[in-house]
Amino acid sequence: MQTWNDVIRLANHGSPTPPRRVEKTNAEWREQLTPEQYHVTREHGTERAFTGEYCEAHEAGLYACVCCGTPLYDSRTKFESGTGWPSFTQPVEESAIKYKKDTSYGMVRVEVLCNVCDAHQGHVFPDGPAPSGLRLCINSASIKLVEAKETAV
Repeated sequence: MQTWNDVIRLANHGSPTPPRRVEKTNAEWREQLTPEQYHVTREHGTERAFTGEYCEAHEAGLYACVCCGTPLYDSRTKFESGTGWPSFTQPVEESAIKYKKDTSYGMVRVEVLCNVCDAHQGHVFPDGPAPSGLRLCINSASIKLVEAKETAV
């Protein structure tokens, strides 16, 4: 289980090796994704608070990267943060996501990315519940719910 100090270390010094890599051209990503998904995942955008499909979702299953299908978050680690975005306490595996220091908009934050295809997911904050104390604040447009009985692509 990662702690905030682990997250900061990884953001500054690199992430675990991903299980595989998926790389596509911008044109290929645009063909595959909706305009909002492309904006969020490939241009590091953010959907408006409380508008995302999974903000209020409570179905069991895995949430996979909308770009490459890699399982990233388990519904059992999802919690109501009141922030307007789906929030998770940890990824399904430490190598599933990576962290990057983000200094955009005059702030210092830690960005969360899919470690397989570099899709922007959201940001992580040290104000989540136990056991990790982390809040992975994730854009609905960057993930898709894969029912527990199904397998991610």
